Amino acid sequence: MLDKMVMWAIFGIIIVFLLALDLGAFNRESKHIPVRRALMFTALWISVAMAFAVFVYFEMGSGKAMEFLAAYVVEKAMSVDNIFLFLVIFSYFSIPDEHQHKALFYGVIGAIAFRALFIFLGAELLIHFHAVMYVFGIILVAVAFKTMFGRIEDGRESAAIRLSRFIKASPEPDGDRFFTVRDGVRMATPLFLCMIVIELSDIMFAFDSIPACLSITTDTFIVYTSNIFAILGLRSLYFALRGAMDALKYMKYGLGAILLFVGAKMLLTDVVDVTVGFSLAFILAVLALTAVASYVMDRRGRLQSTL
Repeated sequence: MLDKMVMWAIFGIIIVFLLALDLGAFNRESKHIPVRRALMFTALWISVAMAFAVFVYFEMGSGKAMEFLAAYVVEKAMSVDNIFLFLVIFSYFSIPDEHQHKALFYGVIGAIAFRALFIFLGAELLIHFHAVMYVFGIILVAVAFKTMFGRIEDGRESAAIRLSRFIKASPEPDGDRFFTVRDGVRMATPLFLCMIVIELSDIMFAFDSIPACLSITTDTFIVYTSNIFAILGLRSLYFALRGAMDALKYMKYGLGAILLFVGAKMLLTDVVDVTVGFSLAFILAVLALTAVASYVMDRRGRLQSTL
């Protein structure tokens, strides 16, 4: 079996290689990303994550592999909520379709750094202060009810967007550049503001998703690697699903149910022992049920509209 430091090094090399391949080869130029291409890359990112799960299985055992898969699925499910917000953010800043990938790419770069801070801090808190488990549980239950029954935040009311207004920026974009010069003054472009807002939004989402992953395991290697692999596939998932988001009308209830489950699991950690296998099965079942229900109701609505 490999040393943990060697496994961290292997993970780092994989991530650097994938990011370089993404920006340097697959998406070197700003261009529209069709749904078919996005679906292909979504499948690619998922395949890479599954291959890494196999690597974890052989190096750390079946238990850790199950933890990786469960944390990956949780983070992937929570990412769907990000996609709704991305649609609002890009619309608010009037970012052309061909420049959206660049904003998301650099947003991911920032997320890799910030997630490391949150995960390692959160894991240390849980290891040394057991009561933090209950705090995380209460937060997740509260977020679960807000997700299911709260109103969707308007882009103009977003705290991240309000913060971005303090940055001096040009009123118009300048291609895919983050900075431009207007009347001899160097200033940010709307694309840069959009990237900043995406990064701030991810930090806010991290407060929900990371406690959910930590409810599965406090192994920082498992939580961090599963988080990053899920985030890497978020961009292609966005381009694949953005046209179908209206059809996923019950997705918020599925996400809320998952958050409620993991929150209750953390609150009852000293009373009920919920296995990782059961957690993974429950999460997958909720996502499948939500997707099927959304598809059936959307199809029924389309049929009724044609009559």
